[in-house]
Amino acid sequence: MIESHWNADLLAKLFGLIFLVLGAVGFSANPIVSAHGFFVVNDLHNYVHIGTGVLFLIGALLGAPVTTIRIIAVLYAILAVIGFALPDVEMLKGVQINMADRWLHAGLAIILLLVGFLAPIEERLSHAQL
Repeated sequence: MIESHWNADLLAKLFGLIFLVLGAVGFSANPIVSAHGFFVVNDLHNYVHIGTGVLFLIGALLGAPVTTIRIIAVLYAILAVIGFALPDVEMLKGVQINMADRWLHAGLAIILLLVGFLAPIEERLSHAQL
């Protein structure tokens, strides 16, 4: 039986691009991710998304996508816990969030933790796949 491996470079680049797009879209008025959207964000929140996307891409480019995914997973897990523990406080002194954001952060943390720590992924697919 052949064990399937995820390409960590591809995953980090994909997460990076998603976060970059999400951050950029948050600056425009739209019903999903904006100051009045389902996921309430402000400029600082958008910059956090862009920064997260850049970190994912840098991790992939430097050959450490698994480590990058793991670090960001832990950070998002911490953010999710803080978000639920302190629901009336803006996170990180000015990052606007709402309950939908809290649940999204929790779900994202779970996905990243599973990918980073449990999924069979490799830093680089250097050997021929069978």
